[in-house]
Amino acid sequence: MTAVKIDGTAVAADVRSAVATAVSTLPDQPCLAVVLVGEDPASEVYVRNKVKMTQAAGMVSIHHRLPATASQGEVERLIESLNADADVDGILLQLPLPKGLDADAAIEKIHPDKDVDGLTEVSAGRLSLGKPGLRPCTPAGSVILAKRALGEDLSGKHVVVIGRSILVGKPAALLFLAENCTVTIAHSRTADLANVCRSADILVPAVGLPEMVRGDWLKPGAAIIDVGINRVPAPEKGEGKTKLVGDAHFESCAEVAGFITPVPGGVGPMTIACLLRNTVLAACARRGWAVPEGL
Repeated sequence: MTAVKIDGTAVAADVRSAVATAVSTLPDQPCLAVVLVGEDPASEVYVRNKVKMTQAAGMVSIHHRLPATASQGEVERLIESLNADADVDGILLQLPLPKGLDADAAIEKIHPDKDVDGLTEVSAGRLSLGKPGLRPCTPAGSVILAKRALGEDLSGKHVVVIGRSILVGKPAALLFLAENCTVTIAHSRTADLANVCRSADILVPAVGLPEMVRGDWLKPGAAIIDVGINRVPAPEKGEGKTKLVGDAHFESCAEVAGFITPVPGGVGPMTIACLLRNTVLAACARRGWAVPEGL
């Protein structure tokens, strides 16, 4: 069996197109404020992409940059000022923060109605209770990719999520549960992890261990939604070169799975697309607008 590759780049483009169409029907432009602290090169690239795609979707993008020497109080005061700004619909604090700053405490300063990353305790509570709210972007994107592969109705599918982080593992499990899936959360201390994975119709590796999942861990025909993004040495490219791989060993898994996301080009592009979607949903909820069809 050769797995069908789930093209996250194409699916993300579809989501961004739907967002742009939705924005064009709204009474005003939603606004996303991004806060970047310090000079982390990867974060700078991510922020540039977010700003560019926000504007391409017809929304307003505000970019606040603080030096690496900024204090915890300065970061939190900026967030509080954005909470108070009626023109700002979504607030994104770019992670990681420089050493010495408490990211969890800063995130908790974001008003839940503007928490487009879905990371505050209130957002997590709304998700766990099944109440309306903004959902974490990477897990939400993972569900969209699973539906693109298997169809809109995931009822009865057995999902195994490897990883129990608050950023991906736990919210992914809850989002698949909301789709009427049967969900198992596995982790580093799960007994006979490979055998647990073989029971999955949908396997979601999200542990940050390069190529941990091998083809003989899979049920034939399963869908693999690989959340892992790991940089590893690539001597075949030359001395000192590296490459990106997922938590699943692509070649061996593709021989057994029915569907698989590549790394890069799988779950990654969905994160920004779902961030833009969340910004529109936040704007509609805050401003009393009807949510446009297609979102």
